[in-house]
Amino acid sequence: MPPTNRPHSPRIVIYHQTHFKANGDFASLLPLVTESPDTLGVTHIIIAALHVNAQAGDITLNDDPPNAPRNEQLWEELAIFQDMGVKVLGMLGGAAKGTFQRLDGSDYEFGLYYPPLRNVIRRYAFNGLDLDVEEPMSLGGIIRLIDYLKADFGDSFLVTFAPVAFALQGMDHLSGFDYEALEVMRGHQVAWYNTQFYNNWGCLQSFADYDAILSRGWKPEKIVVGVLTNPGLGHGYVDYAELQRTVAALSQFYPGFGGIMG
Repeated sequence: MPPTNRPHSPRIVIYHQTHFKANGDFASLLPLVTESPDTLGVTHIIIAALHVNAQAGDITLNDDPPNAPRNEQLWEELAIFQDMGVKVLGMLGGAAKGTFQRLDGSDYEFGLYYPPLRNVIRRYAFNGLDLDVEEPMSLGGIIRLIDYLKADFGDSFLVTFAPVAFALQGMDHLSGFDYEALEVMRGHQVAWYNTQFYNNWGCLQSFADYDAILSRGWKPEKIVVGVLTNPGLGHGYVDYAELQRTVAALSQFYPGFGGIMG
């Protein structure tokens, strides 16, 4: 299986899902700029999580409609990052089930559920969509979704995935379809894979899981290694100093290293 080899720069990807603190205050992204204005490292921000709900046309960002007043500051800040050259993607799906089941139905059902999602992408000027498929979906269904996204938004629109590390090692995983088959059929349309090396699906305390992925033919530039940014977020947190050494080594020893996400 020869995945697509494309030019790239290593990526620094941030997932932002907890948009509000426990006291209700907005969790601003601007400290990424204001605390280190001359060394902005982030290249992509992924806003989570968009859900396609049972009632056709009901799209939510976490628990609220995207256009809820409480989200206004989020969209304003993201526009600032886009003006600075940072790409902003929406994350679709995740742990909450149902989104991909609805997009995996008949053509008629797809015609009910997809257009409202497309409208949200347009309204908020997303640069791409991250497909976090954590429920069974058919290969044909995910290909149809990719094809529609590319037809509607063009080749520059980023389509990424968020598989667990096991999924790229040929092992059991969460998504239902075969990622190696997807890469053969639509790899030229998938920008990269935000690969989850945590929650018992892989780890970065050594090169073992990363090597196991490359040994199956995946190219380093397509694999962005995903880590937890604090131990309260799940299992498999790697201490910052250890992670820094591991990522520096990956970048040095694997030409084309795809980057890191947190």
